[in-house]
Amino acid sequence: MKKKTWLLAAAGLFIIGISVALYVLSHTPKQTQQNGSKGMSSLTFKVTREDLVSSVEVKGKSSYQKETYVNAPFSADVKVWKVNEGMQVAKGDLLFQLDDSLLSDEIAQIESNQKKTEMDIRLSQFQQENLNGVDLQTAGISETEAKQKYAQTQSRKMQEDIHRLNLEHMQTQLAQKQEKRKAAQFTSPENGIFLFESTKEPQSLKENERVGKIVDLTKLQLICLVGEYDLFRIKVGMPAEIKVDALRNTVLQGKVEKLSKFAKSSTSNSSSTASAQFEVIISLEPNDQLIADLSLTATIHADKKPNTLLVHTLAVQRDKDKYYVMKDNGQGAPVRQDITIGLETPEKTEILSGLNEGDTVVLE
Repeated sequence: MKKKTWLLAAAGLFIIGISVALYVLSHTPKQTQQNGSKGMSSLTFKVTREDLVSSVEVKGKSSYQKETYVNAPFSADVKVWKVNEGMQVAKGDLLFQLDDSLLSDEIAQIESNQKKTEMDIRLSQFQQENLNGVDLQTAGISETEAKQKYAQTQSRKMQEDIHRLNLEHMQTQLAQKQEKRKAAQFTSPENGIFLFESTKEPQSLKENERVGKIVDLTKLQLICLVGEYDLFRIKVGMPAEIKVDALRNTVLQGKVEKLSKFAKSSTSNSSSTASAQFEVIISLEPNDQLIADLSLTATIHADKKPNTLLVHTLAVQRDKDKYYVMKDNGQGAPVRQDITIGLETPEKTEILSGLNEGDTVVLE
């Protein structure tokens, strides 16, 4: 009987031990996981002292800084082309020659009309001189005839004035057409590379028609747009680093040359609440691989503060008009520490007061 009781007691203790072991095993991993999750949910940042650089990133297209357009001086057929697409030209080189025969005929006609008008003026002056030499009283003419003579005199004077105006107009036309005829042999106005506008070597041209342009490949620029908030962080003369999207290892140096004072209209977003966009022009250093219409990304170095007390921007929190961080004081839970901030960037924020170098802040 005693032996049976002992066996029952031992079995009971064994069952209790198994239950305790299962309970411990079922709860310990969960607690460990919770503790691990708690440790992973907090990020810590050190307060450091270093140079703070504020930058603005912009995107745009490359374009030639200097483009000289070539327009046809007058309407005519092209007699000969002396330039090819992409050809290097020097100032004064012959680009093309126009047929000036029609223009020469027009000049000859104006010169003929000009001579006729000059003869009409001299004839009118001769008639007037003869009329002035006649004494109306001794000529024995009536008062009516005298009035007619006076009317004729005034008419000649008016006609002479008209002839003189026509002559001035013809002289102006003649000078313009003679100047155009000089441009029949059209020479390059600048040094650079010649590029046709659309049709290569057209056989006839209309007056002021765009033939092409001469570009300076050594001078390119980046034209981009920035928002109204970034505009006031940028100043003319600020340096920039430019990356060419199609050339991964190519980094160029540039400088802000111009800031637009007027917003550019956006066709993609006509909403009145859309942020205004302003044009920024950045000059680019020469590069053999750089051509127009490439996609570029520029980083403009807007501000730089040396030896500045900084903390990661993620750690800075705001409560109404105050800024604060959660500071690790080494005694357990972090405490709130009010701070005064200065310049902000997406990565770093300047600390003016409230923290010291080496302090640790926590982001939970």
